[in-house]
Amino acid sequence: MLEEYIRIGKILGTQGNRGAVRVLPLTDYPERFLKMSRVKVKLKEDRHDFQIEAVNEHKKFLIIKFRGIDDMNAAEQLRGGYLEITRDQLIPLPEGSFYIFEIIGLKVYNLAGAYLGHVTDVLQTGANDVYVVETGGRPLLVPALKQVVREIDLPGRRMRVELPEGLMEL
Repeated sequence: MLEEYIRIGKILGTQGNRGAVRVLPLTDYPERFLKMSRVKVKLKEDRHDFQIEAVNEHKKFLIIKFRGIDDMNAAEQLRGGYLEITRDQLIPLPEGSFYIFEIIGLKVYNLAGAYLGHVTDVLQTGANDVYVVETGGRPLLVPALKQVVREIDLPGRRMRVELPEGLMEL
């Protein structure tokens, strides 16, 4: 079975002239980088393992220094790369919580079993997430609330919803 990788950061560019890179965290847990000693970096089709020497927070970015990347030219070669981890390195979530990458692609059904579409995006609105369901017509926006999303079956790759009055089923 192929190993599944999850993106947790994107290298935007270099930082200084000693080989550090500026990383945009793509995780709700950017503090994870402070505890990590190794990470995979995906560049185009290749994935490389790097040892982390230092991590510093700078505004909304992280400045990361990898062992063996010792000047700006070497760091520039990493621009556009993604920092990735394997599923077993994920931070466990509370019961009933899910990672966005787990939700995207789920098939969505109403309580009667009728297929509505599949989740193509998750909008983070602040109050609650909203699942964008591609229906073949106008997308269906499903609030991620317990009274609406009745069941999420990750192994079965499906979600059952009870749409509130006013949310049209197409």
